[in-house]
Amino acid sequence: MTAQIIDGKALAEELRQGFKGRVEALTAKGHKPGLVVILVGADPASEVYVRNKVNGCLAIGMHSEKITYDATVDQATVLDKIAELNANPAIHGILVQLPLPKHFDEEAVLEAIAADKDVDGFHAENVGALAQGNPRFIPCTPYGVMKMFEKGNVDLSGKEAVVIGRSNIVGKPMALLLINAGATVTVCNSRTKDLLGHTRRADILVAAVGKPKFVTADMVKPGAVVIDVGINRLPDGKLCGDVDYAGCLEVAGQITPVPGGVGPMTITMLLANTIEAAERKAAAN
Repeated sequence: MTAQIIDGKALAEELRQGFKGRVEALTAKGHKPGLVVILVGADPASEVYVRNKVNGCLAIGMHSEKITYDATVDQATVLDKIAELNANPAIHGILVQLPLPKHFDEEAVLEAIAADKDVDGFHAENVGALAQGNPRFIPCTPYGVMKMFEKGNVDLSGKEAVVIGRSNIVGKPMALLLINAGATVTVCNSRTKDLLGHTRRADILVAAVGKPKFVTADMVKPGAVVIDVGINRLPDGKLCGDVDYAGCLEVAGQITPVPGGVGPMTITMLLANTIEAAERKAAAN
């Protein structure tokens, strides 16, 4: 059996085409969706992510800008800029690219972003709303995964779901979304004693550990849906996920590739969150 491949790149493009009409309608009413991305330092991976986010916005007619600071900038300067953007009615989404330099209090910076402009979904208010089952903004990567389940006609209700990884960015919100969808959810981490026992009974397996080819074919239940959130660079320069794709392809029922799987969906759902923020603002006026 060879798994059905869930093509995140194609789905992302399909969704983005659908966004254009919403952006045009908002722009016509004077509410052109606007996203500002703040980048501190010159981390090469972060620079690529930020460029892709800005270009993604511009490609569908949104306003987007990048604000960059040297890695030595003091936190107060960045907080002042966030306060200024919070007060700017033309900006609907504010995103601070993580990770931040060591001298920053990451939590304090994320909490400084107005909850109704927190399109990454990391503000405590938005995390709480998600936990209660009434999300305002869903963190972009898990949001993209849910859209992939939808596209693949994956029924989550009553299924055994296992998430490997418990980060605030992916693992925890992913688990909450699966719980809200009616799945029975287990979250595994580095201290999990019988990882194999958990993964082998999973109908839905989400890998978000940041270790190349960590999930092997013997860890996957035949016919399971395998979602690979990881993106790792091998010594030869090639990209791979947290899943041994070639091996798991022969066992899984559905699987996401790397690249071309979850990655394109993450930025797409950032656009979705920013458009939703603009639509809420327009409706309130």
